[in-house]
Amino acid sequence: MSQLEWAECQLAEIELLSSMFPTESEFEITDQVALAELRESVERPCNDAPPHPSRPQFLLRQRVNPSCHGGVDFTLSCTYPSEYPKVLPAINVQCTDLNRAQQTRLQADLTVYLRENSRGDVCVLTAVEWVKDNAQRYIYHTSSSSSTVAVTGGVESAARSPPVVEVFSRLWIYSHHIYNKSKRKNILEWSKELGLSGFSMPGKPGIVCVEGPHCACEEFWSRVKVLTWKKIMIRHREDVTLEEGRGQGDDEGGVASLRKFSGFEEASFDPHGNRRNHMDLGLLYQFLSEKGCCEVFQMYFGVEGR
Repeated sequence: MSQLEWAECQLAEIELLSSMFPTESEFEITDQVALAELRESVERPCNDAPPHPSRPQFLLRQRVNPSCHGGVDFTLSCTYPSEYPKVLPAINVQCTDLNRAQQTRLQADLTVYLRENSRGDVCVLTAVEWVKDNAQRYIYHTSSSSSTVAVTGGVESAARSPPVVEVFSRLWIYSHHIYNKSKRKNILEWSKELGLSGFSMPGKPGIVCVEGPHCACEEFWSRVKVLTWKKIMIRHREDVTLEEGRGQGDDEGGVASLRKFSGFEEASFDPHGNRRNHMDLGLLYQFLSEKGCCEVFQMYFGVEGR
């Protein structure tokens, strides 16, 4: 790839991230000058000279709700080298709920994962999803290692753990494709077994949405992601504490009213193409609109649906 192509990839990824994380509390450009230089080099390329090298910098802030914990805030500080995505970006993960040793371990594991899976491709969104998917085990180990025993009047008593926060989750999963009949069967059976609602769309690309108790969603994802895929990732997730959903007139503390789908189904939208593996995205958008989640279309495809 040329320097111009690298710059185009960088700008495209920044624009995608800004559309997926529209508020400054989620996504913040910290070097506007570098971004302006990058945009200038892409929109007004000079044929006689390579694009001006720039190093755009930005912050991505995400809240993770692992099982048995309240929300935990992570900040990913990202800097593009001029040759990204040929080389990996500098991504520094910060979390006040992790001690230094655990944060160092998380950082090292993330770097190894990106080196093995993302070299040559844009990967910031992949890094965000990896942190979301794996944060729980680092937080768990930190909490376990820092537990204390209180001694009062000669009687030892374990420090009380914080109360468990119940969380309702919705995962929007993206796959390069879903063709295999066995995988499609697994998706349907596992969602039913775990009491999850949502839908799956086979073909290219493949889309799966599951919603329900956080632990059940995480169990579903842990099973699905270890199958053989060309590419699969959580494109977007929604987590709501049940306290936020209470008082909405049902016996499950608001769970029923939080669901956008009544059950789980495999959905097809006018399949076409030589292998009938491409769906009508316009019909998909209509389906999402009817379920009250049309904004997810842009998160998947980078364009507004219609």
